[in-house]
Amino acid sequence: MSDTPIFRRLALLGLGLIGSSVARAVKKHGLAGEIAGHARSAETRAKALELGFVDSVHEDPAVAVAGADCVMICTPLGSYKSVAEAMAPGLAKGAIVTDVGSVKGSVIRDLAPLLPETVHFIPGHPLAGTEHSGPESGFAELFEGRFCLLTPPPGADEAAIDRLTRLWQGMGSTVETMNAEHHDQVLAIVSHLPHLIAYTIVGTATDLEDDLKSEVIKFSATGFRDFTRIAASDPVMWRDVFLNNKEAVLNVIQRFNEDLTALQRAIRWGEADKLQDLFTRTRAIRRGIIDANQA
Repeated sequence: MSDTPIFRRLALLGLGLIGSSVARAVKKHGLAGEIAGHARSAETRAKALELGFVDSVHEDPAVAVAGADCVMICTPLGSYKSVAEAMAPGLAKGAIVTDVGSVKGSVIRDLAPLLPETVHFIPGHPLAGTEHSGPESGFAELFEGRFCLLTPPPGADEAAIDRLTRLWQGMGSTVETMNAEHHDQVLAIVSHLPHLIAYTIVGTATDLEDDLKSEVIKFSATGFRDFTRIAASDPVMWRDVFLNNKEAVLNVIQRFNEDLTALQRAIRWGEADKLQDLFTRTRAIRRGIIDANQA
């Protein structure tokens, strides 16, 4: 637990899996003196107070951010504009405004013009999550041993970047910074394409005849079970991810389709050496992920 909180008042706009996990981790490690929350749903606001991971909860975003020296947007990307417009009048001078969204280029494009020049805007993205959603699904350990990527715009205040870095480190994350375009290209490969494939495979299974579908579910091996776990992720969040990282996702889909065609050809023509070479190379990637403690 920190002896001196990094922030006096942390405002969390959105209290689902990520927002509620941030609140729990911040409380556990004493990283903020006070946590204020905002959620559109009265049911979510009531549940957050019942669970006790926020000190106050507000229907109006401007009230939630009033007096906060750190504001974190934890809502789906599609709601960012409306949230920013609503909270802007309540932002305190010198406050750090950040977020947890999976796409960064669109966040900078959409939010920067709506924020007053008196705040520090530092987008962020914790590489952590589960297939669950809602305030009851969060837990303080979600970010431990995971990366958090910060994408500060050119000219961002270094002291503000340092404070936000220490916040994520205090929650157990390893923090790295990069530009937004590079972030979106990397995430298109490591996160967005795998989710798209999972949704497609599970969607294919749902279109099978009823008797075959029931056996697919009954005899699911680990691979298909893993796909169903990924495909159970928040549909609103992932709809917004694909729409807001359109160019990078379409580019990586094209490359994937070309690789899939080559694999299809190798299977059709019995090219055993090509198949074994591919499977050998991909094993090395898995070993690298294990060595990096990301398994």
